[in-house]
Amino acid sequence: MKKQKITLDLAMSDLADSVARLTENGELRTSAIPGLSLFRRSEPSEPLTGMYEPSVCLIAQGAKRVQLGEDTYLYDASHYLFAGVHLPVVAQVIDASHEKPYLGLKLTFDYRDICQLMADSQLPPPQTKQTDRGMATGKLTVSLVNAFQRLVNLLDEEQDIPILAPVIQREIFYRLLVGDQGARFRQLAAMGTKSQQVARAISWLKENYSQPLRVDELAEIASMGTSTFHHHFRSMTALSPLQYQKQLRLQEARKLMLTDFIDAATAAFQVGYESPSQFNREYSRQFGAPPVRDITNLRQQAVNVGG
Repeated sequence: MKKQKITLDLAMSDLADSVARLTENGELRTSAIPGLSLFRRSEPSEPLTGMYEPSVCLIAQGAKRVQLGEDTYLYDASHYLFAGVHLPVVAQVIDASHEKPYLGLKLTFDYRDICQLMADSQLPPPQTKQTDRGMATGKLTVSLVNAFQRLVNLLDEEQDIPILAPVIQREIFYRLLVGDQGARFRQLAAMGTKSQQVARAISWLKENYSQPLRVDELAEIASMGTSTFHHHFRSMTALSPLQYQKQLRLQEARKLMLTDFIDAATAAFQVGYESPSQFNREYSRQFGAPPVRDITNLRQQAVNVGG
């Protein structure tokens, strides 16, 4: 066990060196490899609201806290974070300094690739039984870290990315499928499971968040009874469908005001609110300040939620 720990430490140290070098000119790098982003932060952050997409997140150096509903997930250079569906979270970098900056990676995935891998492979049984949540932390292994290292190395040889990146990503997904969160990963990917049915409804809701919400229609999309759907939805997201929709609306309104420079009333209408006063009240509760003040504050600081 001690030898494994030292080997993992060395692997993470090498990965940290690579991420540090590639992010020395900024806090965020969306790389030439589809789905791979690199992150750097030289001081702890305030709690930041954002949306995690289906992805696996590693921290090569530092630590982060992610809040999903009432659940808290801590991960660092010994653990990865797995987000199986789009989930509204509050994320905070809790360990970072100029001498030892927070260095993170995020790799998004498409379940079609996971399904194809499962169909092509005779996977061994998962290590642990499944859980209901769409988010989990898992223990890093040397094999998984080494695969991420090879993927990051391709950023220095971009001509090789189209051929080699899909091969390495396939290995990463394989390592996840047979790892300690493999059961969760498989349940979300496998057609016909309750997890996959709820994930289908979440995808629809994410695309239609501005429409009036009818839980029975969402349940129909998921091919479930209403009460069964409501139970599985909350189990996966830690939120009710209505709470989830509210998070989507508020985050989209925030993005519209920040990037498109539109006023609060227009943003509220575009995301589905009929009452500006209700929007202002819920926005203040969610982000800790009224829209105008919050957007002003955001423009005075770099905002980065992810990986």
